Amino acid sequence: QVQPVESGGDLVQAGGSLRVACRVRGIITSVFNPKTMAWFRQAPGKQRELVATITRTSSTNYADSVKGRFTISRDNARKSVFLQMNSLKPEDTGVYYCNGENQELSWGQGTQVTVSS
Repeated sequence: QVQPVESGGDLVQAGGSLRVACRVRGIITSVFNPKTMAWFRQAPGKQRELVATITRTSSTNYADSVKGRFTISRDNARKSVFLQMNSLKPEDTGVYYCNGENQELSWGQGTQVTVSS
């Protein structure tokens, strides 16, 4: 079964940095490599939202709310996607998930990021 597994979430103070990771288990390289991958997040009481995407050639796009602060990257050999988050704000608090751009994979457990003011 193809399953994203997220890790790296933590409690940090506003202005701090954090790097979260996602490894997609059960996927073969020839399927993962061409896939545009994405990070999503869900804040308490809110809908899940798209944070960033990265294509097979590592072209990236970001939500306006994180542009200039977050950086998405990928390691195809490890079938992994990463999100470096700098200058964190309390409004960045939420559960972070990775998936394909079109949400075509199963959802993982996510990883909790909490930013204190």
